[in-house]
Amino acid sequence: MKRQAWFGLSIMALVVVLVFVLMPSPSQMTNGHLGLLMLALIVVAIMLGFPTAFTLMGMGVIFAWFAYYSRDPSLANRQTLDLMVQRTYAVMSNEVLISIPLFVFMGYLVERANLIEKLFKSLHLATARVPGSLAVATVITCAVFATATGIVGAVVTLMGLLALPAMLRAGYSTQLAAGAITAGGCLGILIPPSVLLIVYGATAGVSVVQLYAGAFFPGIMLAALYVGFIILAAKIRPSLAPPLSIADRYIDLPRFAQAVSATISHKVIPGLLGALRSRNSPELPRGDLLRHLGIALLPLLAAVLLMGLIHRGITAPEQVDATQGLVEMGSEAQGAGNEPGRELAAQGELAEPKDEGELKEPPADGELAEPPVEGKASQSPAAAAKADAPPAGEAPAGQPAAAAPAAAAENAAGVDGERRPAPTGYWIAVALLAAVLAAFYAVFTFTRLEIFKMLLASFFPLAMLILAVLGSIVFGLATPSEAAAMGSLGGLLLAAAYGRLKFPMVRESVFLTAKTSAMVCWLFVGSSIFSAAFALLGGQELINQWVLSLEMTPLQFMILSQIIIFLLGWPLEWTEIIVIFMPIFVPLLPHFGIDPLFFGLLVALNLQTAFLSPPVAMAAFYLKGVSPPHVTLNQIFGGMLPFMGIQVVALVLLYLFPAIGLWLPNVLYGR
Repeated sequence: MKRQAWFGLSIMALVVVLVFVLMPSPSQMTNGHLGLLMLALIVVAIMLGFPTAFTLMGMGVIFAWFAYYSRDPSLANRQTLDLMVQRTYAVMSNEVLISIPLFVFMGYLVERANLIEKLFKSLHLATARVPGSLAVATVITCAVFATATGIVGAVVTLMGLLALPAMLRAGYSTQLAAGAITAGGCLGILIPPSVLLIVYGATAGVSVVQLYAGAFFPGIMLAALYVGFIILAAKIRPSLAPPLSIADRYIDLPRFAQAVSATISHKVIPGLLGALRSRNSPELPRGDLLRHLGIALLPLLAAVLLMGLIHRGITAPEQVDATQGLVEMGSEAQGAGNEPGRELAAQGELAEPKDEGELKEPPADGELAEPPVEGKASQSPAAAAKADAPPAGEAPAGQPAAAAPAAAAENAAGVDGERRPAPTGYWIAVALLAAVLAAFYAVFTFTRLEIFKMLLASFFPLAMLILAVLGSIVFGLATPSEAAAMGSLGGLLLAAAYGRLKFPMVRESVFLTAKTSAMVCWLFVGSSIFSAAFALLGGQELINQWVLSLEMTPLQFMILSQIIIFLLGWPLEWTEIIVIFMPIFVPLLPHFGIDPLFFGLLVALNLQTAFLSPPVAMAAFYLKGVSPPHVTLNQIFGGMLPFMGIQVVALVLLYLFPAIGLWLPNVLYGR
């Protein structure tokens, strides 16, 4: 602990020294320099342990008063108080922030539904043959649970109580076990529904829906890199993660499964079908056989349903827009290239009729009448209108587009029922899926059926809740706030289904939700006041001028900004980095042609270092609080380092291949 304290003190001393070296003398100091001084002081104050939100508000109010006082001393007090009220009200009226307490409440409900223990056990048994299976199951459990909760401290703490003792008993390296738990727990910062993405979206003015869509694949990529590193490390050095013993992988089978395995087949489908064809016996109750056969066929039914829905979508009749022959309203009357007002005035259309004692029809000379055609002069107006009617599907010339709904309906009906043929790629996918299912059922034993049942009871309800919440947001079926409300309801139903919905649990969840939400909202208020004071002093303009004077390329600016954020993650938490420094970086993005959405994904991926890097490294302290006494902080920090390196690799991959984060938003929203 002394090393971490000295490390923090040395960083604070470095900040203070840099302030005094780089700042001009007091006689030459401008308001912009005061803004930079405020920025340095806030970092030092936070590192000294002052509450972040109220430190931001206090610094913002003091320096805003200085800014107003330098312009008009008589109005400084009033303008400063007005600024506080306006910024606070702006935060209170921000609709995006409504989703934060709802997502947090959903997370606390899921955390207390006692799903994580069953989830870890089922995943651990499902990955028993994989090298480093306990650590792999830990990362996957953390990823799933972090997606449902988004609360890093809760995930790390629970997994520290559940997975760390199991890995240490199995002979796993302390560093590898600690690194897997802390790195997996921090995935909730990136994977939706992430509170960080909501805060960044509200700060940078970026759509939270698009951020959620963009962060989905980078989160999966990072979790896959963690799993790949664990498997590789366990394969190269088995002493780091010894394979599980047969006793740890043993699963007790039901009586009917033991009987079917011994007499008919140890594979599920042939065994159950053979048992159903045989005579009914006390050891082979038909009800149990049918029920387990239905469970075993669920993957096949899900695959058929999925491919059926895809086939229905890709073979749907192509809708033809019936716009042929439609003319913009008034275009015939105005003539090509003429101004409408001048043309109508020339034709006498907008003039009042002459007052000659009675109202008369205007002369036909200036009207829009069709010229006489030979052979039609004697036709009645009705016959002429019928003869001049446009073909079906076209609006009459000069009529608005809305005048031809019937024709458009007829055109659309013309293609109704003509389904398009499925492309070759679809049938290739069907063949591959059929091969995968055949291989799956070829090795689907009764032991694996029991594991599948455990996954159905623990993993799939949670996965359905996550997919329902995220799917409704990403596909535009609900706003983040509406989806968060439905997620909270789903959390209540899950807790009730597992017998955990009790008043003390709900009361504690509500209290923790109010506490977390109040912290985030006060941070926003403090950040808003601080940013306003920083802009009033001219600090933002001074930074912009300095950055632009460097004449950096977009790549150089991106590298510099990510390095700064990476280093800020050592002494500060992600909330402080987002609310303090993002308002400084975001105004510079248009100059370098950088998409704020892509920048936000890089920041979210980068900011996981805030929980994995000393001296703050809150994930390490969460784990240390529940780990055995012989596990030291140095061992936990040592286990974090390889996973920090993986984060850097993931950051580089995301920058080199932006489609990892931007493909889904582009497909869904046409960005």
